[in-house]
Amino acid sequence: MHDTYISPFGERYASKEMQYLFSADKKFKTWRKLWIALAEAEKELGIVITDEQIEELRTFAEDINYEVAIQKEKEVRHDVMAHVHAYGEQAKKAKAIIHLGATSCYVGDNTDVIVMTEALQLIQKKIVNVIYKLSLFAKEYKALPTLGFTHFQPAQLTTVGKRACLWMQDLWMDLGDLEHQLSQMRLRGVKGTTGTQASFLSLFDGDHEKVRTLEKLIAEKMGYKKTFPVTGQTYPRKLDSQVLHVLSGIAQSAYKFSNDIRLLQNLKEIEEPFEKNQIGSSAMAYKRNPMRTERISSLARHVICTALNPAITASTQWFERTLDDSANKRISIPEAFLAIDGILDIYLNVVDGLVVYPKVIHQRIMSELPFMATETILMESVKRGGDRQELHERIRIHSMEAAKQVKLEGNPNDLIERIIADDGFSMGKEEIMDILKPECFIGRAPEQVDEFIEEYIDPLMIQHKDMIGLTAELHV
Repeated sequence: MHDTYISPFGERYASKEMQYLFSADKKFKTWRKLWIALAEAEKELGIVITDEQIEELRTFAEDINYEVAIQKEKEVRHDVMAHVHAYGEQAKKAKAIIHLGATSCYVGDNTDVIVMTEALQLIQKKIVNVIYKLSLFAKEYKALPTLGFTHFQPAQLTTVGKRACLWMQDLWMDLGDLEHQLSQMRLRGVKGTTGTQASFLSLFDGDHEKVRTLEKLIAEKMGYKKTFPVTGQTYPRKLDSQVLHVLSGIAQSAYKFSNDIRLLQNLKEIEEPFEKNQIGSSAMAYKRNPMRTERISSLARHVICTALNPAITASTQWFERTLDDSANKRISIPEAFLAIDGILDIYLNVVDGLVVYPKVIHQRIMSELPFMATETILMESVKRGGDRQELHERIRIHSMEAAKQVKLEGNPNDLIERIIADDGFSMGKEEIMDILKPECFIGRAPEQVDEFIEEYIDPLMIQHKDMIGLTAELHV
């Protein structure tokens, strides 16, 4: 165990549920389900296959004799034929009709679509739960003013809850893309070696309608409404590119969130969860490194880069198919799903335990708010008879001096004290301090939070109420 490479997705990042979807056991059991569906459909359309044969196939559907399959693959160098042989050794009466008329891609490609579909459904469930937790966080802090940043420079105020809505909206868009992709998932179907269905046309003595019906029956038996209308030997590799494009979008959204939290943790305004005995640094005992959100960033980068692989594969396939997709596909598709699975588990864990420090947030606001309040002070003073141009110049001079105190001397921002002491503004201290209330500078941020959640998020949560309730415990 300690002298062999083990994927960190198994040890550290991905959930057991996602790991199983891309396991050998899931793949080979799905192959057997597809062989049973093929035999059932062929029998229903008149091929001489007995109930006894089909029942025998069902008996061994979950009981895979892996040792036989592994040994046979060493001999024939073909995984599908090795498993056809292994299945036939168990279901001896059905041996002659297993895989009848089919090519390897019948089980291989249809299984890949089925696994990706179920993996997307698991991702869908996790996104819904992250959105739900973000909505609770946004509502709780919808009216808590915080300093906004553009270019990571102090800007107008927003609220902690409003900022959370930006993270939430990204995932809401991703969920829409994911659900659209799920609605488009379809099986390869039964298409034969180059997609012409020639073998099945021969099997049914030239009856085109039976071949068409065969494909519909198998899709229904496997829980699908649609198959690709045309294929080469494989389903269009465009599908893999489309699916990973969705995963890349989720990674981009999570990356944005993780970077924001990492910056906020540096500012000591908001922190990711930090457990009682957690160590932030082996040398600096006081540190609280944002290791969870850093891991999101790291995995997200991997997904975004990995999404290029199926795009290149789809664009470089020759005619009806080449095999240079195979090794790449075996790595890029599972790893992208395993990484997104890990990302969303961390995302859920972080959102569920975010720590907000209102006093630090307020302190930072008050260090910048005086500059933002000058326009309001200027307008109020003009209303009371002041000269706009003269007051503007006074504010400019006071602002420069206050900035000098902050940047060169390391002193607090004393701009407001300077304005209060300036008789030209004809405003008392209380009047000016009333202007400086942070809640006066957040616009419609609280209302935007309520409106966004009520109009867009709550209906989504009602629609997916059966999915809500996940928690995430991290491995390391």
